[in-house]
Amino acid sequence: MLRLYRIANGRIREIETTSDQLEKQVREADWIDCYDAEDNEKAVLQMLLQTDIPESDDVEEIEASARCFVDQAGLHLHALFLTQSEGRHTTTSVACILQKERLITIRDEDIADFRLMRMRARRGQVESHDPAELLVTLFEQKVENHADIVEDIHRQLEEVSHLVLEDEDAELEDAIGQLAKLEDSNGRIRLCLMDTQRDISFLLKHLRRHPELTATCRDIMRDIETLMSHNTFLFEKINFLMDSTQGFINIEQNQIIKTFSIAAVVFLPPTLIASIYGMNFKYMPELEWLLGYPGAILLMICAGIAPYWFFKRKGWL
Repeated sequence: MLRLYRIANGRIREIETTSDQLEKQVREADWIDCYDAEDNEKAVLQMLLQTDIPESDDVEEIEASARCFVDQAGLHLHALFLTQSEGRHTTTSVACILQKERLITIRDEDIADFRLMRMRARRGQVESHDPAELLVTLFEQKVENHADIVEDIHRQLEEVSHLVLEDEDAELEDAIGQLAKLEDSNGRIRLCLMDTQRDISFLLKHLRRHPELTATCRDIMRDIETLMSHNTFLFEKINFLMDSTQGFINIEQNQIIKTFSIAAVVFLPPTLIASIYGMNFKYMPELEWLLGYPGAILLMICAGIAPYWFFKRKGWL
């Protein structure tokens, strides 16, 4: 699918595409967003770029030289974006190609940042005067969305913190699952922030002739540094809550083991007495006593109470 946009009066406007005029509309577009394109759409793009369209494997390369470079097709940035699948955050790479006349983005996943950009464009809320400014705006919005996600993770951590530290009836095993999920999301956010930091640094080197854009890029870098600090704080809090949860689980398990151990010690003397008088020897003087049976019962009760009283006095119970 190709979504085409034009810059008109400093605003981004979406172009309604038609199959019979697709090639002409593509040439006139200032931003071409290629999402899971069909073969005919890829052919039009490839003719426009006069080079091969980046494949998924190429876009996912992690080397800096493979993610940020310049060639005859334009300035290339392979940027990481966050996506959400089944309640979990994942990352996907988007190939951004900045040319003098247009911006081209190629992706295989549906990404919230692009949906928001499209919605804002329909409402006339995206200001831009050229493709370079549009690319910087896209990264600026990306960092803002990361900030919202970081705030959401912090809010969820507060809920888990209350669950672990204050709720006596909480299921701590569920808390561990929530913390593991939050740690994974926080790690993916950090990965995206680091990748964005590298992309913005690359843009700063190639947009020196645009002082307004370089100023915006520096603002984005400062925002990223702030989010990285907050991200580090979240990692520390997640680790603290994880250690606390495991500690509380160990305490509960130790308490159970302690209860069984004390119960075994309390019932050991009565069991010993019952075992002695359960022997089948012929000559046992106590068997002839009139009060032998109630005496044995009383002795077993005393033998059980004595260790219990001792443990209670020592404060072990």
